[in-house]
Parts: sequence; C-alpha cells; structure tokens
Amino acid sequence: MDLGISNRRAAVAAGTSGLGLASAVALAAEGVHVAICGRDERRLAAAADAVGHGCVPIVADVSSVEGATGFVDDAVEALGGVDILVANAGGPPPGNFASTPIDAYPPALDLNLMSVVAMCTAAVPAMREQQWGRVVAITSLAVRQPMAQLILSNTARAGATAFLKTLALEVADEGVTVNSVQPGVHRTPRVEQLYGAEQQESMRMGDADDFGRVVAFLCGEPARFTTGVQLHVDGGSYLGLL
Repeated sequence: MDLGISNRRAAVAAGTSGLGLASAVALAAEGVHVAICGRDERRLAAAADAVGHGCVPIVADVSSVEGATGFVDDAVEALGGVDILVANAGGPPPGNFASTPIDAYPPALDLNLMSVVAMCTAAVPAMREQQWGRVVAITSLAVRQPMAQLILSNTARAGATAFLKTLALEVADEGVTVNSVQPGVHRTPRVEQLYGAEQQESMRMGDADDFGRVVAFLCGEPARFTTGVQLHVDGGSYLGLL
C-alpha cells in the first residue's frame, strides 16, 4: 500500500533504538525525510545510518521542555519544515506507590507528558497553517491497563493521552490528525531493562518493526479520517472490551 507521504518531513523523537527507531525506519521506507534525536552522538549516528534515506541525526534530550522544543526547532531547520511528529521518550524509573518518592514525579511528568506538550506546541501551528499534519505519540498500554511497578509511567502517560485527545478535537477540521499508539511488550532495550530473561520467556512479545509500520500507517493518507485514537498494539494482551 502506498501511504502517500513520500517527501513529507518527519521529526521522530528518541529515535536511536526500540520503537522510535522502528518508526523512523518505517517512515523512511515510505520516502519520508526523517530527523531523529538522541543524547549519545555515536548511537545517534549509527541509528541515522540504519534509518537511511538521508536521515538527519540531532543531539537532543527531550526530557525537558527546552530539549523537546529544541529538537523540533532543529528538525524544522534541517528539513525545511515538519509535517509529521512522532512524539516519543524513554520511560521513567520503575517503582510502586510505596517505593516512589514524591520528588520523582516532576521529572517523570517532564519526560512523558510535558515533552509531548512541548513538541506539539513547536510543531502543530505550522501543520495547522498548511492544513496538513500528523502527530503520533508513542505512549504505553499502561494508559489503558496500568502496569505494576510502573506508577510513574502510568501517571505521566495517562496525562499525555488526555492532552492528545483534546488537541485532536481542536485541530480535526484543519487537516491535522493526532493519535497515540499504546505498545504492549515488544523486543526492545527498554523491555530488557525492565524484565529478566525468565520473565520475557513467558510474555507475548511483539516485533518493533511491525510496530513502526503501524505508526507509519497512521501518518499516511489512508488514515486521514482517523484522529483522537488511542490504538493498542499488544498482541491481544489487553483484556478489556472498551
């Protein structure tokens, strides 16, 4: 299927590994000009090579409003504009209510909520002006079904989901779609960090490349009437009816 986005321009945050990298690869395969960011220059360069299609590496840390805004601004400068934003960031430290101090919450909110707000604030006005744009945020199945030992992620990503849904309603008539994708467990460095080998063996694990293709589809022309959606990509792990 031709997604109709060849020569569009995409900023993919935290694109050096895992689901961010897979999303960047899938977009580049559709002919999209991609800029990715990461904190480590060497990893970033290797990831840009893996993405190919002239992928632009940008050193940035999206865990702060300044870093998130700066990434989008640098991507606009490098690409001549941003038509597609894939908002993404790593996860905060694991923990439960009893083990998580209250001062751990603001950094987690900056990482997984305020970074999304900042990137959208930097990218969406130009999309509205040109009457075309795509925002896809990579969040977590934990928004729909909170995960044990991930209280910071559960809290911050739920807030980001509410923000994205609200934004989607505001720009729905202006050619801009805003969606989030909620991954279950995929084979990524983050999963390896959180779960031991024995736990991973018992999990239903997805392939990051397949996830990236879902992100690319939501950025394409066939998905132009799909907005405000929180799509779980989890191999059926979520058990709810709604």
